[in-house]
Amino acid sequence: MDFSKLINGYSAKTCVMSVERFPDGTYGNIRIAAGNMAHCADMMNTMHRPFIPDSPYEEYFPENKNFEDFCYRSAFMGQLLHSYVRLPQMGLWLNMFLLPLESDEPNKGYCIYSYDVTPNVDLEQRASLSADTSSAVIKTCIKLRGADDLHNTFNEVIEDIRKICDSDHCCILLFNKEERSCENFCEAIKYGCGMLPMDRYLDEEFFEIVQTWDDTLGDSTCIIIKDQQDMDWLRSINPVWHDSLVKTGIKSIVLFPLRYNGRTIGYIWSLNFNIENTVKIKETLELTTFFLASEIANYQLMKKLEMLSSVDMLTGVNNRNTMNNNVDDIVEGKRKMKFPYSVVFADLNGLKRVNDEEGHIAGDQLLKNAAAILRGVFYDGEVYRAGGDEFMILADGLDETEIEARVKQLIDQAANTRNVHFAVGTCAVNKGDDIRSAMHIADERMYADKNAYYEQHPERKYR
Repeated sequence: MDFSKLINGYSAKTCVMSVERFPDGTYGNIRIAAGNMAHCADMMNTMHRPFIPDSPYEEYFPENKNFEDFCYRSAFMGQLLHSYVRLPQMGLWLNMFLLPLESDEPNKGYCIYSYDVTPNVDLEQRASLSADTSSAVIKTCIKLRGADDLHNTFNEVIEDIRKICDSDHCCILLFNKEERSCENFCEAIKYGCGMLPMDRYLDEEFFEIVQTWDDTLGDSTCIIIKDQQDMDWLRSINPVWHDSLVKTGIKSIVLFPLRYNGRTIGYIWSLNFNIENTVKIKETLELTTFFLASEIANYQLMKKLEMLSSVDMLTGVNNRNTMNNNVDDIVEGKRKMKFPYSVVFADLNGLKRVNDEEGHIAGDQLLKNAAAILRGVFYDGEVYRAGGDEFMILADGLDETEIEARVKQLIDQAANTRNVHFAVGTCAVNKGDDIRSAMHIADERMYADKNAYYEQHPERKYR
């Protein structure tokens, strides 16, 4: 067949791909059998050398397992395929079409590959999906936009995706390289498949594997492992991950990165999926992950803002704003406490002396040390930095006897430090008592304790 005559009628960059097939049904060499004038000119501009027909495709295009799979499907399965994807390593967008060609060679198939590469996204192409895929993506978007409880909604969404993939397990894993942490954001497990929850695997060893995924992805939008040939490829470039998958009985996996503003914030994967639906799954997840990443990034931002508004950034305990809101909720009956409970005020003795004599860095460290002791002793309570060197604790379900024992622990632990000295006041709150009155009593007792401390140690009074 005269391939050149066939494709020179195309104005777009077009070439003919040849795919070798082995007797066991796997594919071998994939070559660019011929290219039209636009393709040859593009190769000269990008590769700075002339195109040579029948060359291995990876000499001119980035090596990509998903592209190879598309070529095989078009050449031997007769599928007309279209994909519009981002090439993350190159910062480009690829619009590609594959059309099958008849072949009179039993072990070699052909397809026409027509493509265009642009630096900016074409929104019309991005939205050009099949009816089934569009319906699935729109359903996901509607669920996320109308969510009152985002976490529960994501659990519904991940179950929908698991069903689309017809897989044993589907999961969104959040990844934080700076904190060296992974979080199982949501997951869905097929009943009776024997898969264990993702939390069972989230350790330092697993984090090290996750760190390799971006390199394994390379310039691909996803990783799809659907058969032994793909598994062999994975073993050749990432043996540690390959071995972990085999060890846990994984036979197939599709993995997409969740990227937002050029940063990988996590991954979505589907394990032991229906490989007959590979193309549909890839098309669906390529766009769905765009919306999932955006929603998760917004969720993370809101959680961060919430933390900034509710947590004292120096000590890590709750701040005064949170304390006031929680007290208001208790007074208004929005929050129920377990009676009896106790209010504790703890004030640092000598912070001003440390700030003046050793500097504010030392003073900040003193506050951190004090907060750490308070959190350790009142591990089952709520610690607030009420302001300056003063802390308040709500100890749910602790009566006067129990709170006295905790205060003794607090004083004993502080005594083992160089310069942490607490003045403490407490008040138990029984049913029918007013928490604000209890706070006032605890505060007065704390100042009485502080005065007693300085009467005993007048040389330390410095405020």
